Amino acid sequence: MNGASDAGVFIRSMATRGHAGGLALAVPGAVRVLDAAGFDPVVIETVGVGQVEVDVTDAADTTIVVVAPGWGDAVQANKAGLLEVADLFVVNKADRPGATDARRDLELMLDLSTVTGRAGFERPSITMTTATEGDGIGELATAVASHLDLLSQGVELDRRREKRRTAEVRAHLEHLLAGAADEMLVSEGLQPVRASESPMMVARRLAGQLLD
Repeated sequence: MNGASDAGVFIRSMATRGHAGGLALAVPGAVRVLDAAGFDPVVIETVGVGQVEVDVTDAADTTIVVVAPGWGDAVQANKAGLLEVADLFVVNKADRPGATDARRDLELMLDLSTVTGRAGFERPSITMTTATEGDGIGELATAVASHLDLLSQGVELDRRREKRRTAEVRAHLEHLLAGAADEMLVSEGLQPVRASESPMMVARRLAGQLLD
């Protein structure tokens, strides 16, 4: 990993530890610590993006979706929710066959977005890169800076950061409630689950006990 030992660079791997969404629960807090320590920018890499691994949108100002030749087509991209999460697209390994096709599929997906009820969505730019050679990295850095400037011109940056704080509180609350529910399910004092009750009825009864 070139540059990992350079001055001013800090890299920390954090497993998701079973937390859904593609990020560890502690990532937003770690980002705040790094920001307070003067690290700029802070880059978050996720385990990938599918229909549920999109928590990065609540943790970052700018979300970049990276694809490679042979990644799929526009239909699959829409199915995975990439249009909703991407501020910028990158086609990496641009020196390989199929890179032009990957860009074409992304362009098609973005063209169709105005037909499927997403008119007004800020159209993400697409940057071609070859990371191993450093090609396109300067253009990508410019695209990121331009996007941040655009957010800063209005209220969007503040809106995203407020949403981020709310999402972090919700994530911690869900984690604590899930832990309390697990403890309740294995506690000796728990009323036995009756076969005559539906799972929903059981859940409502236990939720009532948990919230009392």
